[in-house]
Amino acid sequence: MPRRKQARRTSVRDIRTILRLTHEQGLSVREVAERLKIGKTSVSTYLLRAREAGLSCWPLPPGYDDDAALERRLFHRMGRPPQDLNEPDWAMVAKELKREGVTLTLLWQEYRAAHPDGYGFTWFCDRFAAFRRQASPTFRNRHAAGSVMQTDYAGQTVPVIDPATGVIYPAQIFVAVLGASNLTFAFASSSQKLPDWIEGQVRALAFFGGVTRAIVCDNLKAGVVKALWFEPTLNATFAAMAEHYDTTILPTRSRKPRDKAIVS
Repeated sequence: MPRRKQARRTSVRDIRTILRLTHEQGLSVREVAERLKIGKTSVSTYLLRAREAGLSCWPLPPGYDDDAALERRLFHRMGRPPQDLNEPDWAMVAKELKREGVTLTLLWQEYRAAHPDGYGFTWFCDRFAAFRRQASPTFRNRHAAGSVMQTDYAGQTVPVIDPATGVIYPAQIFVAVLGASNLTFAFASSSQKLPDWIEGQVRALAFFGGVTRAIVCDNLKAGVVKALWFEPTLNATFAAMAEHYDTTILPTRSRKPRDKAIVS
């Protein structure tokens, strides 16, 4: 059995190169990682440490030509608790996270801007996860293979150019995911109307090569007249499709994204 290749240890010289490529040549994190054969997470971590130490520049200020001095400046807080112990308003963090384009990384950066000596990103994520578990406990659903296909439309559209007319229109992205394996299918359509909704379901089943026992879908008005979990009222065409494929349609409840958490 071949021996596993050991990861190359990052040296202080590598950190200097990261700072030089980033601030002198303007390379992105991905480009720096590819050039130095270092993980993108490591590059981002060293850039963050340099920013916290006030060394987001190139060349470095006088006094940091010595590797030992630079290492002490970058890692002087390693293993030490933060000086600012004020916790964020986790309820507000959860509320902000629901906004489009907002991520935990962005919210943590805003927190650190207000609390430079506060907690690190890992602690921030762990504490927020603990808050969510306490505020809204959930049941972990384990899907059997072939039991459920979850379908929905992605929130954002994708611009598509009509090759015949050159007109750009926003394409709706239909997404289907198998509950057990997380195997994913995506399909771009011109709208979310009933024909496109049915076509997305049919294409997904063809892509997966079989039919699941149930299809858990969004309660789209084009396909679902009344969304009840066990006794839904479906559009006649959607109901006929389910009968043809011998499967069960389970529309999700309104404002309950966890009913189809995999595809949401």
